[in-house]
Amino acid sequence: MDIGAFLSSWSQAAGTWGYLAIFVLMAIESSFIPFPSEVVMIPAGFLAARGELTLGNPWGDVILAVLLGVAGSLLGAYANYYLAKCLGEPFLRRYGRYFFIKEPVLDRAQSIFRQYGAPTTFVCRLLPVIRQLISLPAGLAGMPLGPFTLYTTLGAGIWSAILAGVGFFLGKTTTDLTYEELVPKGKEIISNHYGWILLGLAIFVVAYWALSKWVMKEKKNA
Repeated sequence: MDIGAFLSSWSQAAGTWGYLAIFVLMAIESSFIPFPSEVVMIPAGFLAARGELTLGNPWGDVILAVLLGVAGSLLGAYANYYLAKCLGEPFLRRYGRYFFIKEPVLDRAQSIFRQYGAPTTFVCRLLPVIRQLISLPAGLAGMPLGPFTLYTTLGAGIWSAILAGVGFFLGKTTTDLTYEELVPKGKEIISNHYGWILLGLAIFVVAYWALSKWVMKEKKNA
């Protein structure tokens, strides 16, 4: 993919089609089709910061971009979830290569899901490669749709906000950044701070676990 040409084309139509492009491309990214979310949400934040999206209001644009990114991610996750739930594991193992589903990655996703359970659909939304396919073992296991939706929305929301935030920062602090440099620069910033991202995620998971335990204990005592 020629990132520069893609972003240049998108920027020219962002005022009209920007939000639709975010939704559709994030749905594709979250499904079994390999497509990097960095190519979507970093430029979305960048264009929002420069007032080049539909509203022309930087903060309104970036918030709406994140919301549509999450909605697209959820749609793509549902596609994977129901693909696995309806067709089953034998089908995925036999024909998965035609859907860009590599068997070793599917094995890894299943192993993580079996070991850690439903919360992996939240945690893995922030991890490369496994991010798109963690919905498959959730569907195979028949994970209830409510928790699946909640965890996926939280994970996708955090990841989309991080990417859009980096793009927004670059849009506000740089004047001579080209589209060819935008995504690599954004990925570099995220890579340099990935340890802090994972630490924050770990704190969130522990806090959620502790709160859940406390709520269940209170209900039991009642």
